[in-house]
Amino acid sequence: MLIVVGRGDDGSEEEIEARASEQIKLLLPLAASLGQMILFENVWNKMHYDHDAAPEQSPQRFIKFIDSFNSNWVGQYYDIGNHWKYGQPLAWLKAFGRRAVKLDIKGFSRAKSKFVDITSADDDLPWNEVQKGLEEIGFTGWTTAEVGGGGLERLTTVRKQLQKALGLS
Repeated sequence: MLIVVGRGDDGSEEEIEARASEQIKLLLPLAASLGQMILFENVWNKMHYDHDAAPEQSPQRFIKFIDSFNSNWVGQYYDIGNHWKYGQPLAWLKAFGRRAVKLDIKGFSRAKSKFVDITSADDDLPWNEVQKGLEEIGFTGWTTAEVGGGGLERLTTVRKQLQKALGLS
């Protein structure tokens, strides 16, 4: 289950975390009984990072929230493209470690401040660092491409982009 814990505009981070934690703790026994993890994605919701700050931010606020549940059934759905704007993928992957259970991949251009095709000329995300980070943490989870879909031709292009980004081609 993927959960977005709230939006930074809904109150203070502490208030939003408290509301979310209360409800998520109620879900933990069910998640465990079903063998389903509860994962938090780092979406652009102004939670656990500073939306208007410089790109060298730390994932520690995400980690603190995940660890507050003290449960192996809670983890991170790390959206690499979302937070290239805010931090370094290698450092974030190493910090998340075992907490990074699933990946969401899309390209992002810091230079243009917009989402772009994965590994395109405009995508300035350091995919070699992503590959290194995934290797260092022994990542074996699922990966999804959060991109526009289409027919066979488009899906073939996305597959090739993913393979290039992850060093699989």
